[in-house]
Amino acid sequence: MAIVKMKRLRMMAMTADREVLLRRLQHMGCVEIVQPETDPDDPLWTGLTRPETAGLAAAHEEKNQAERALEVLKRYKALPKSGLLAPKPGVQEGDLFDQAGAKAARSMAEEVNGLDRRLAAIRAEENKLDTQRAVLLPWQNLDLPLETGSTGQVTIQLGTLPAALPMGQAEGEVQAASQLAELTEISADRDSRYCTLVCHASEAETVLEVLKALGWSRANLRDWTGTAAENLARLDKETEALKGESVSIEEKLAGMGENAPALQKLSDLAGLDASREECRGRLMDTGQTFLLEGWVPEESWPALKQELDKFPCACEVGDPAPEEYEKVPVKLKNNTLTRPLNMVTEMYSLPAYGTLDPNPLMAPFFILFYGIMMADMGYGLLMMLAGGIILKKKKPGGTFGHLCGLLVLCGVTTFIMGALTGGFFGDFLTQVVKLTTGGDFALPALFTPLEDTMMILVGAMCLGFVQIITGMAVSFVSKLKNGQVLDAVFEEVTWWVVFAGLGLMIVGITPIVLVIGMVMVVAGPVIQNQGFGKVTGIFGSLYNHVTGYFGDILSYSRLMALMLAGSVIAQVFNTLGAIPGNIVIFLIISFAGNALNFALNLLGCYVHDLRLQCLEYFGKFYQDGGKPFRPLNLNTKYYEVVK
Repeated sequence: MAIVKMKRLRMMAMTADREVLLRRLQHMGCVEIVQPETDPDDPLWTGLTRPETAGLAAAHEEKNQAERALEVLKRYKALPKSGLLAPKPGVQEGDLFDQAGAKAARSMAEEVNGLDRRLAAIRAEENKLDTQRAVLLPWQNLDLPLETGSTGQVTIQLGTLPAALPMGQAEGEVQAASQLAELTEISADRDSRYCTLVCHASEAETVLEVLKALGWSRANLRDWTGTAAENLARLDKETEALKGESVSIEEKLAGMGENAPALQKLSDLAGLDASREECRGRLMDTGQTFLLEGWVPEESWPALKQELDKFPCACEVGDPAPEEYEKVPVKLKNNTLTRPLNMVTEMYSLPAYGTLDPNPLMAPFFILFYGIMMADMGYGLLMMLAGGIILKKKKPGGTFGHLCGLLVLCGVTTFIMGALTGGFFGDFLTQVVKLTTGGDFALPALFTPLEDTMMILVGAMCLGFVQIITGMAVSFVSKLKNGQVLDAVFEEVTWWVVFAGLGLMIVGITPIVLVIGMVMVVAGPVIQNQGFGKVTGIFGSLYNHVTGYFGDILSYSRLMALMLAGSVIAQVFNTLGAIPGNIVIFLIISFAGNALNFALNLLGCYVHDLRLQCLEYFGKFYQDGGKPFRPLNLNTKYYEVVK
């Protein structure tokens, strides 16, 4: 339940052992490799160079190829279906790094992606044929070969006229222009009339001038040979052939699902290779040796040293200096109760190295406050069941695993608070008994949100006061450890005395303790500040602390507000469902309303609980700014590596 101590690692080893060492480090997963800080003015650094990183691009390309092939198989429903809660399958580390299997998987990926590219080319060709067919279709009744051109005596043109123009008018104007010309309509659609013009060459210019005035547009079909019908028949055959090939390829892709596991292994392997290549790019080479710098947890160093002793290398480890703390990565070490709170901490910001891990200090308050706001046995059961089933079946890790664990813990307190308030999906049981038997029934309750609102409000603010005092106590201890004695006395002890004095006055005891506290409030700025700051510091301290503590404590009224809102909304839906007097209608409306209420409260309670921790609590002692510890590890997407 603390921040893991880190050691700075510097290692010089032989270049010939570099790849083997990087694989061993990746296997152990306990070293974060960083880029050394070079000094260009130091002659010792001038001979060092960066390793080639061409392998990184190759690894990324291989991963992209595998992912693209998997996406193709998924598109054709070739991937084997896995259960919703099925965990990642395990794979032996040796099987994952097997190069023979990887080579076969690369061939599979190339084949799948090649088939997909061929399908894309077929679709493009089909679109092209469809476009050509659309051009030829209006001329399918023309028995004249399309390559037929004009001669020295006769002009022949194919073209279009607007569909709104009556064909009789067009023919009449052509005849009026020349008796040696004939305009024939081949077909027509909504937009155009498709026509042929045949006239004597001597009259062509006059006739074409008339037609252009009518909207004549010449059709460009000179690249075709044969009649339109013959070309359409050829296009249909080509289209059918392409469709047949497309169906064949799709059927082949749909039957390649057995290749998916190999492709998934290839994707994971390429991802591991890319991670290793990225770390390789952070090393420094001398030609025969290389320099590695990084961070290793203190608890992992003995095992790492034992492994490194097998190689001819020189290692140096040491504790980071205080001025290096901002560069030191942070790894949290928690137990089952506090580990799920990593999600909250990481969402806010990891603690700075050398400070406190907030999870143990936050866990009891966060889990309790969530239960107070949710406060329903039915909702608590759903949370425990959902989180527990996912954890058992899927065994998730990372943030999702923390979320499921937090769901279970908050579900426990939600159930307990629901038992204290008598809530089970609101007053669900009460309404069910009334509808089925006509009798009255209510779960026993120590207090209820609707009847004991003021008591719950006071209790919520008292809990808030306890959390604020806890934060002040943590801050007090931290300041004493850092030698900030005066700050600890005048920031924390002073206001504890003030709070104690106020409490004693409320119960009717002498105000002498409050007077002492006020004297300390005045003395703090006078002792710590200089000049006119002594006066302004007094007013600033009074204003900031009085309004700050009052506002912080008042913020905890949201515990009562969300408890009341959730309870009222559930009861409203249950009442609406009971109005028709039919148990089936009641169940439908009640389940729908409670599902909506549960979903809203699940998120709303988390957001408000998070706000109380981050603003009201963390502000008292928390020092953020830590960067996560990211070691070279066997991080995979599809398989769980069994070492």
